Amino acid sequence: MNFSYIIIDDDPESVLETKAITASFSELHFIAAAYNYADALNLIIEHSPKLVFLEIDPTNKKSNLSLNLIDALYRYLKVIPKIIITTSKKDLAFEAIQYEVTDYLIKPLMSLDFKKLILKLKKSNWDDEIILIQAPSPEENTPSNTTIETTNKKKNLVLCIKSYGDHRYIDSKDICYLQADNNSTDIHLNNGEVITAFKTLKHFEAVLSIPFIRIHNSYIINRNYIARIHTGNSVCYIKNTTIKLPFSKSYKKNIDFIISDFSNENYIEV
Repeated sequence: MNFSYIIIDDDPESVLETKAITASFSELHFIAAAYNYADALNLIIEHSPKLVFLEIDPTNKKSNLSLNLIDALYRYLKVIPKIIITTSKKDLAFEAIQYEVTDYLIKPLMSLDFKKLILKLKKSNWDDEIILIQAPSPEENTPSNTTIETTNKKKNLVLCIKSYGDHRYIDSKDICYLQADNNSTDIHLNNGEVITAFKTLKHFEAVLSIPFIRIHNSYIINRNYIARIHTGNSVCYIKNTTIKLPFSKSYKKNIDFIISDFSNENYIEV
């Protein structure tokens, strides 16, 4: 199993040191290096590496290297590379965990660190506890062992929340919104029920597509349940409820998209 990678670090000497260590592992394939935020983002989007070695405490602050790069990747990519933090500071580890990084390596880096990382990557089958499957339409007599293979786009996406042998199936059309709760996510259904999944909101943002849209650091909304958008107060109202969800300036473009999307339907302004 081979892993392509990009090194992101503002210190050229540090880049060379990392590259020198990784060169001794046949499983690691070097693509390129970047020394600032903009170049790093472009390289990752262009080459889609499996791994990214990222410095988040740069010597040159103008490089803008930080965990914010991970947020940018979620805006552009459906599949996020495995992020391995390489830095000399230990006190940034807790914050990095919130971003679901794969590993946190302390400089000076050692060959053993990379050997452990490769073993970890090989051992993991990279499967998530949340399995996305397609629900068969009622008129089909699809055998249970072929359910996952069906690809009919008219079928609703089903989320299977797995926890200690318990499989909970949720039809995506019944989800009003998702709310972050530390390292878990509360899934709010149209019947008022709330189901907790032990995945972060970032995970759901990566696997769910329209009509699910991120509007806030803490919320993903199903646009089909939006009854009202008040741009002055920066809130969205949920249909048939008194619930209103805030949206933040950083996700204002997503709100603009929702408003535009409504206007493209059977729509009249009065």
